[in-house]
Amino acid sequence: MSQRLVVSTPGNALRNMVGDVPDGVEMIRWDMDGPAPVDHIDIAVGPYMGGPRPLANLETVTTQLVQSQSIGYDGVTKYLPSGRAFANAASVHEASTAELAMALILASQRGIPDFVRAADQGTWSPARYASLADRRVLIVGYGGIGAALERRLEGFEASVTRVARTARDVTAGHVHGFDELPVLLPEAEIVILSVPLNAETTHLVDAAFLAALSDDALVVNVARGKVVDTEAMLVEARTGRLRFGLDVTEPEPLPEGHELFSLPNVLIAPHVGGASTAMLPRMAKLLRRQIDHALAGEVFENVVIAPEPR
Repeated sequence: MSQRLVVSTPGNALRNMVGDVPDGVEMIRWDMDGPAPVDHIDIAVGPYMGGPRPLANLETVTTQLVQSQSIGYDGVTKYLPSGRAFANAASVHEASTAELAMALILASQRGIPDFVRAADQGTWSPARYASLADRRVLIVGYGGIGAALERRLEGFEASVTRVARTARDVTAGHVHGFDELPVLLPEAEIVILSVPLNAETTHLVDAAFLAALSDDALVVNVARGKVVDTEAMLVEARTGRLRFGLDVTEPEPLPEGHELFSLPNVLIAPHVGGASTAMLPRMAKLLRRQIDHALAGEVFENVVIAPEPR
């Protein structure tokens, strides 16, 4: 290789997980908290937490690729300097996020929070709850996470209907379009939200969406908090007509004492869908593949924001 390749990671954990790299690849540490330590970084990996604001510090450095550690990239264009290629972390979080969605579903369906509350009081409180088996599940957002969810739901003998922005046919079967939601929602017993956040999906789940659901339906959000209108959700949650499992909220984090915390039919996780032991090894594998692509002069994976052609 005639030219060195500079790769930055925001901390040592990811660097160490990547392991040995080919000769000529220089790994440096930069958390994007302030100006870059060098003038050029071929692959700059952003911090996992804290949102897209640190990307503004890329203004001081040239790059081949800015690599995110998240799948979602809402808000990135506000801070990312123009002319940068930006890749998301597809392949890293799908399994863990699907796992958490399944945990929220199973806990809500089988009454786990009620059992835990009873146990905290030293009370034996048997009760019959709804199964996941034989339930009609609507997956709204059929990308990597949606497909991972379907694979897991199959083992629980649930009936799955797929929904995405545009209707299409995939190997697994037919995917319905958003325009079909008014017909699909009344039949759904569980709705899982795994859509990207954009203008079309902001408050996709509004009062009308929720009103179309049958009594005691469960809505699970592992997408973004702004996909759901919080006030509309509170109206349904206060009465107990609908149940909610939330890994994301609006606002986020929820302020201390927020009403959602106090409702027994709302189960909340603090945006930890991708935060499992599976993340770092998978992120390291993605970064190593991106390094190999750069060395070979190949197209990078997962580029979701591309520079305008000159």
